Amino acid sequence: MTIDIRPDDLTSAEMADLIATHAQTMLASSPPGSCHFLPIDGLRHPSVSVWSMWEDGALIGCGALKDLGNGGGEIKSMHTRAHLRGRGLGRRMLEHILGVARARGYTGLWLETGSMDAFIPARRLYESYGFTCTGPFGDYAEDPNSVFMHLQM
Repeated sequence: MTIDIRPDDLTSAEMADLIATHAQTMLASSPPGSCHFLPIDGLRHPSVSVWSMWEDGALIGCGALKDLGNGGGEIKSMHTRAHLRGRGLGRRMLEHILGVARARGYTGLWLETGSMDAFIPARRLYESYGFTCTGPFGDYAEDPNSVFMHLQM
């Protein structure tokens, strides 16, 4: 089976459904005031690049990278369909995003994820690539439900 990661323009109903599923998953795992996912309109902003992940013609995941300016980026909307988790698909998307960030000459990447147990696999993935915990960045504020991470590139 071949995994294909490609730029996505967010116009398909299938991708809209995946982004909605991502939002529902985030809202089910953390309080609404502590959910910082981008809705589909936010992902369409020119500063955001979005990729979809496909396997044998099926949409299986997505990821995004927001240009923060000044040589930095923020990882957004990392999502793999629940029944496919544990296969290393998140790792593949993260490696893709890291490659794009390097090609763009970014000096650092940031992300926000949840502090709850549901986010342990995500935090472990990011830590395995050298991300370390940091304080809030950009427009984020300190939040006990958030973990902020940074990777110096």
